[in-house]
Amino acid sequence: MGMFDFLFGTKKNTASIAKDRLRIIIAQERTLAGGRDYLPLLRQELLEVIRKYVSIDADAVKVDVVKEGDHDILDISVALPDERASAA
Repeated sequence: MGMFDFLFGTKKNTASIAKDRLRIIIAQERTLAGGRDYLPLLRQELLEVIRKYVSIDADAVKVDVVKEGDHDILDISVALPDERASAA
């Protein structure tokens, strides 16, 4: 199919091409700038979900990205309250 497109020049959707290019540029900028701008929002959303079930402090949820070799690992730590302390 690609050969026919090349020979007969089918028109490509310029909006989708621009959208793809913008995604590439944003991904490159995030990589260059550290790319961790989503972590505060992720932390806040996790805190809100956990608070639906357990009463916890705002400092109880920690979100970080740890690099191990070629991989980035999302490290999420939640300090839950001690059930024995609230029952006493």
